[in-house]
Amino acid sequence: MSEKMLTLEKFEEASERVKEVTLETKLIYSEYLSNLTGNKVYLKPENMQFTGAYKVRGAYYKSSTLTEEERSHGVITASAGNHAQGVAYAAKKKGMKATIVMPTTTPLIKVNRTKSFGAEVVLWGDVYDEACAKAYEIAKEKKLTFIHPFDDLTVATGQGTIAMEIIKELPLVDVILVPIGGGGLACGVSTLAKLLKPNIKVIGVEPAGAACMKASLKEGHVVTLDSVDTIADGTAVKTPGSKIFPYIQQNIDDIITVEDEDLIVSFLDMVENHKMIVENSGLLTVAALKQLDIRGKKIVSILSGGNMDVITMSSVVQQGLIFRNRIFTVSVLLPDKPGELQRVAGVIAEKNGNVIKLEHNQFVTTNRKSAVELRITIEAFGTEHKELILSALETTGFKPKVVRTLI
Repeated sequence: MSEKMLTLEKFEEASERVKEVTLETKLIYSEYLSNLTGNKVYLKPENMQFTGAYKVRGAYYKSSTLTEEERSHGVITASAGNHAQGVAYAAKKKGMKATIVMPTTTPLIKVNRTKSFGAEVVLWGDVYDEACAKAYEIAKEKKLTFIHPFDDLTVATGQGTIAMEIIKELPLVDVILVPIGGGGLACGVSTLAKLLKPNIKVIGVEPAGAACMKASLKEGHVVTLDSVDTIADGTAVKTPGSKIFPYIQQNIDDIITVEDEDLIVSFLDMVENHKMIVENSGLLTVAALKQLDIRGKKIVSILSGGNMDVITMSSVVQQGLIFRNRIFTVSVLLPDKPGELQRVAGVIAEKNGNVIKLEHNQFVTTNRKSAVELRITIEAFGTEHKELILSALETTGFKPKVVRTLI
């Protein structure tokens, strides 16, 4: 372990330097989450940074430590997301040339956003690993400094400045929840938090479909997952960083894993209760709150980013409404004769259900007169209201069958 890197002195230096590129992200007290968990819950909204995520902290601090010769050559990284924008923005502020290698599958909006900060974008490979290999190749050829997304102690020091801000603003904080992908953010935050307040608990949160750090801690060394499967793309990492791993072992108290379904519901909670867009990886710490077996504590959930494309956002909202039983679809069979549709609609209306979509299938059986299928998508207030509507349809003789479908 390189003790000379993650020192209080270095964290203090980084904290001053990142102020040049970061917006002030004051803690937000969440009455909703506090009431839900029995704790005092605060949110650290790094999704409100200019680049939409915390990544600019580590990228800028790393850039500020480069020699004049290194700056003259420029920097390079591989990323399809927040790190790309962080490095591009940091390089722009430092007057350096930045090259970002992104997979060819990267959405155009992310490519254009990275270019807007003045970076040269190279599209290469179908996945991050291929883009990363190409970035290292270019770095060697052109003598560029590679800024790793997470496995770099200087970058981790920059990310750790978040802990400095949290503890200065809320000295009596008991628990910090931090998302984990490769581990750079968790390394910096947990190390500095323990330096400032040894008794604090720092808990990492990973997607259940990409829990590489939990697996590594269990084995006592860095391991690589066979595959990852999660909607939290910013933390979909197979192998955690080897340089930062010893710090994680020493300073992270526990790791919680979160299912994708919980992230979807948490997105809806944040939009409705805090009017904030938080990407799936940033929601890990919100979704993890319900798994904490503690009460009466001051807890800070770090919202690591908010970069989410509109199509994904729309899909997550729809899924969230379905999971919360505020939208559901039922299939009923009824005779194909006048008045039947009106009768079904009347039952739903009487129970204050709102019909938002109808599908009429006359070919569900060979005998239309015997039965046709009507699929009705209904808006409800929640689980109890949904059950009330279903019960009313059942009592009236329609025998509703709930169908799992998107809107």
